[in-house]
Amino acid sequence: MNLADRALVHAALGDPYRLAMVDALLVSDRNFQQLAEAAGLPGNLAAHHLGVLEAAGLIERHASEGDRRHRYVSLRWDRLDGLVRVPPPPPGRVLFVCTHNSARSLFAAALWNRRTGGEADSAGTEPAQRVHPRAVRVAAEFGLEIAGAIPKGFAAVARPPDLVVSVCDRAHESGVPFAVPSLHWSVPDPVRAGTLTAFRSAFARLAERVDRLAAIA
Repeated sequence: MNLADRALVHAALGDPYRLAMVDALLVSDRNFQQLAEAAGLPGNLAAHHLGVLEAAGLIERHASEGDRRHRYVSLRWDRLDGLVRVPPPPPGRVLFVCTHNSARSLFAAALWNRRTGGEADSAGTEPAQRVHPRAVRVAAEFGLEIAGAIPKGFAAVARPPDLVVSVCDRAHESGVPFAVPSLHWSVPDPVRAGTLTAFRSAFARLAERVDRLAAIA
């Protein structure tokens, strides 16, 4: 990052409302209303401050893959590394959730187990009949074995989680039957594209998120 870019980022963060929004995005993607509430602002002022953050390259916005009326805001960590302190998440067992439990949530749970050695599980709101074969292939490329996994719903989760991380928009918007803290990672569904490139992209995004969360756990 050059000097001008660094100055732009620092200027964008030099406001308590915008900093509150960034704090809210540190470990979870949020929608506009959640960010307005985090900053304690009415909609018009929240929109202004989000525009400043976007102009500084600190956030990205995209439409939900579930309800297209929803839009999520994600933090761009490459613009923020080393500038903020991330609060620790609750310790304990992590449950990763997606729609079919055939790719993304399995990736995330396997990555969490390898990265931390801690307890992790996965589930789906509408479990598929099998793990997607391209998910198996991509996981194997990175030294993870998920071929033996069986997609399951929430009723089959063996132990209640301490933290739920939804890794797809549809699962997040459907809700989960656990009264525990939750985070949302808005990761595009690779099954929709069906290509190895899409599965590798989802895996890479989840690996980055897992590494960041694990670093503060």
